[in-house]
Formats: sequence, C-alpha cells, structure tokens
Amino acid sequence: MSTQQNAKTVLITGSSTGIGRETALFFQKKGWNVAASMRTPAKEKLLNTLENTIIPKLDVTDAKSIKEAIATTISKFGKIDAIVNNAGYGLTGPFEGASTEQITKQYDTNVFGIMNVIREILPHFRSNKSGVIVNVASMGGRIVFPYYSLYHGTKWAVEGFTESLRFELEPLGIRVKIVEPGAIKTDFYERSNESSIDSSPSDYKLLCERAFKKYKSTEAGATQPDKVAKAIYKATTDGSKKLRYTIGPDAKSLLFLRNFLPDGAYAAMVRMAIF
Repeated sequence: MSTQQNAKTVLITGSSTGIGRETALFFQKKGWNVAASMRTPAKEKLLNTLENTIIPKLDVTDAKSIKEAIATTISKFGKIDAIVNNAGYGLTGPFEGASTEQITKQYDTNVFGIMNVIREILPHFRSNKSGVIVNVASMGGRIVFPYYSLYHGTKWAVEGFTESLRFELEPLGIRVKIVEPGAIKTDFYERSNESSIDSSPSDYKLLCERAFKKYKSTEAGATQPDKVAKAIYKATTDGSKKLRYTIGPDAKSLLFLRNFLPDGAYAAMVRMAIF
C-alpha cells in the first residue's frame, strides 16, 4: 500500500460502518492519508484495499490500543493532522431500568473515550503547533428527547468539554470542532445501541412504546451519513474558528426552536410530538 507524499493524515475512530466509514472514504477520495481505526480490523473488507489507507485496531475504552493506533499511524504516514472522534454507543429507554454496567459503558465510550483519544494525540499536535480535533456529537447534545437521558448526558458532556477545550488549544495552533448530526440513516441502533426497556418497571411500558413508535416513523427522513462525512471534512479543512457544524433539516430546525422558545413551550412541543 503506497503512501501519498506531502498528503495530510486523518485518524478516524469507529470507522467500521456508518458515519465513520463514509468519512474515511471521503477523506481518501480527497487525497488524504487515512487511518480508519476500528475495534475489529480483521472484519474489514473494503477500506483496507484503498490506497493511502490503513486500518489500525482502536477501542476508545482501551488506552493501550489508542496509543498503539496513533503510533502506527505516525510511523506509516509521518504525522497526524486531524483526529475525528466518531466512535459511539447508544443506550436508550428509561433511566431506572439501566444497569450500572450499561451506564458505565455509555460514558466510557461517548465521553471518556473521546477524552482518552484527545489526551493521547495532544503531545503530537503541540509539537507540530497544529492539528484539528473534530468531535462528532449530536443535535442531542443541545436538545433532549424522552428515554434518551443517558445518551443525552454524554452528548451534552461532549459539547461542554469541546467548547471549553477550544480556548485551551487555540493558542497552541490546535483547532477544535463539533459536528452535530440529526437523525442519520445508519445501523447505529442495531449495531451500537442497547435498550433498558425490558429491564424497566412496567409503569414505563405504554409511554415508551408510543415514543419509540414515533422515533421509528422519523427514519424515512433521516440524513444520509455521507452528508455528515462532507461536514466533517469541511470542519477539518475550512481553516476557520467556527465551532459547531449542524447537519440535517431536523437538527437545524429543532436547535433553532430551542434557542428561541421558553423552556415550558419547548417541553410542551416535545410532549405533543412524542406522546
């Protein structure tokens, strides 16, 4: 596999499917060197056939694998210019039914996983006095829906962490970005989602069934993951100090409403829409 001389290099987490996979493909087509990391590289059949692309093993909850993936990427391509923190896990359903293990996994993946990757790459970025960090959050990092309390908790944490971190890193030549997709057409809810519904008290059952039926009905209008990939590329390459990149008509409209409606009015709108 050849290495494109003088090309920039991106390391992407969670590249096996969905947004991560489309992002790896898009950067590769744009001439970048790509480290499309994932937990089980042995299962990959396409990305590892592409020029200027490697598939390092990386689990964001495993500090050793993060260190090794970064070292492998630098060894192969010389440096890393951008990190895309895309790996995620979704826990839905009533909070009361969630186990301690599920809650821990939710935060370990979506919050501490991002922090682990960033902490490991920062010495490299500081030594180069440059670098871009793109954290894939969600419209659910600034608005909420019923039965997503733990998932929202992680995405709100990512938003706050990232917004504050930008002030620490900008003076060092490192740019920090947040990408906020709305509903996306991926297999996330089959592959990376768990539910606490079956382990929850029956008091939740009826409203939970109504809510998830409504959520299911929105899938037809969901945004394709390649559009998110293009937004991630723009965030990485536009050279601006812009922080947030919101993707999808649902995300744009709901975030607009949340900015202007009082809490009570917005809550009433959510109840009406979901229940």
